[in-house]
Amino acid sequence: MGHKETIYEGILKGDMHAVEGAAKGGLEEGVPAGELLNEAMIPAMAEVGRLFEANEYYVPEMLIAARAMKAGLAILRPELAASGVEPKGRVVLGTVKGDLHDIGKNLVAIMIEGAGFEIIDLGVDVSPEAFVQAAQEKKADAIGLSALLTTTMPSMKNTIDALQEAGIRDQVKVVIGGAPVTQKYADEIGADGYGRDAAAAANLTKKLLGVA
Repeated sequence: MGHKETIYEGILKGDMHAVEGAAKGGLEEGVPAGELLNEAMIPAMAEVGRLFEANEYYVPEMLIAARAMKAGLAILRPELAASGVEPKGRVVLGTVKGDLHDIGKNLVAIMIEGAGFEIIDLGVDVSPEAFVQAAQEKKADAIGLSALLTTTMPSMKNTIDALQEAGIRDQVKVVIGGAPVTQKYADEIGADGYGRDAAAAANLTKKLLGVA
């Protein structure tokens, strides 16, 4: 089995050491880092997302697949930077002000990073101003807002209002999600979309940013 196949299978099985070894071996044999990323890692994480949506994979399987992907990506990243391979986009993620839940946000980060995007994870209890600042400084293409409590959902609207006031609302796509969040609420507050789970949020972000 070739290095790309080993990386692909290793991510699906959550075999971090196999992915690391194949990434190193591929680079040593002259396979471009971008090729290993685009033809092995990204397709593998897309399959993980499909399996998750089909209820064939659950959170533990997704987490060990992500750990394997990140191990390989750590080896490729210096080569990607040196060869000028740019991420497909930059996405700022955070759980909104007053909310300390991060499992859903972390799963979304895994899926979006696995699709080839750069992630700027602001953590939890993130103020509207912090989202605006990060979007401006990092030249973000999209912002993902997470909330698990109905009492913190209004902070999603406050964040969108803050983007509007800063004059950058039309420069970034805003995707929202979390257990109490709905498409109806996304429409009401002027978000660009709603992801019912991590895989759906990642797919929506790719669609909104024009990445197949």
